[in-house]
Amino acid sequence: MPKTSARLLSLLSLLQARRDWPGALLAERLDVSARTVRRDVDRLRELGYPVLAFKGPEGGYRLDAGAELPPLLFDDEQAVALAIALQTATTTGAGIEEAAARALNTVRQVMPARLRHRVDTLRVTAVERAAPGAHPQADSAVLMALSAAVHAREVLRLDYAAAGPPEAKSPRRVQPHHLVTWGGRWYLVAWDLDREDWRTFRADRITPRTPTGPRFTPRELPGGDVTAFVAGRFRGTDDTGTWPCRGEVILGLPAAAVSRYARDGIVEALGPNRCRLVLGSWSWPGLAAAVGAFDTDITVVGPAELRDAFALLARRYADAAGDRAAGPPIGHTENPTRASSPAGP
Repeated sequence: MPKTSARLLSLLSLLQARRDWPGALLAERLDVSARTVRRDVDRLRELGYPVLAFKGPEGGYRLDAGAELPPLLFDDEQAVALAIALQTATTTGAGIEEAAARALNTVRQVMPARLRHRVDTLRVTAVERAAPGAHPQADSAVLMALSAAVHAREVLRLDYAAAGPPEAKSPRRVQPHHLVTWGGRWYLVAWDLDREDWRTFRADRITPRTPTGPRFTPRELPGGDVTAFVAGRFRGTDDTGTWPCRGEVILGLPAAAVSRYARDGIVEALGPNRCRLVLGSWSWPGLAAAVGAFDTDITVVGPAELRDAFALLARRYADAAGDRAAGPPIGHTENPTRASSPAGP
């Protein structure tokens, strides 16, 4: 490929990557002079690409959008990224598998033979994370409606099916802030106007109403980070990401062996075969079970709720093994040591 043509493709790729490019920065990235950049911009305009010049301290260029924009070009990295994204669309939970397959086939047909070969050799098997029960997908039209409301900052009226039969839906008025995906499902993070609190709504249970309401001023999400907020809600922690149950134990194992499996726990070495572990969980029995998985001698430092949880599990396990000497059967008595956690939507 002639040097000028290759440079034009690189220039076009850069202009597609961001909105505004200072002329000096383009010249530096292409390793050419500012005069050469101006000439190459003129060549792109002759080919039909609407490249606009903007004024400023340095001046620069912008690839304008429009109906007459010629077909987009992909470099090698973009082609591989696109192929991976489209082939893994089955794990998004957005119900776009067939559309993604057609899009990949369409893009593949207009690619040069060299890039088409790279895409054909890239075979990705998208495997969803195993989950009990059905895994309903959100309707793509619903996702688009929710995304539009988030972008426009408009109050959204919706019918929501929480726990119970799908036909039992309740009306809600919310200020939508974020549309997120978690564990193969889509969720809307919104401020519920009637309940005056933050809520997460499963997108596959939402039926948006039209028209939308007035515009609103975005609120500050607890903790300021949507990732920590959503992770905290769905693992049973509070809005700051702190576990409701947190305890401390001494384990008869090296710290290096424990730290690999301690998740977000804190491990402190107390000797070659002894360490301190501070770990959290959504309930005290759950925390005791997680510590017991290390299969070693355990000394509970505290709190008392964790000791009670170990005693509770000891009786349960003895009952399951048929040994009644360890204590009375647990039956269905309520567990007083379980910490309350926020209910899901």
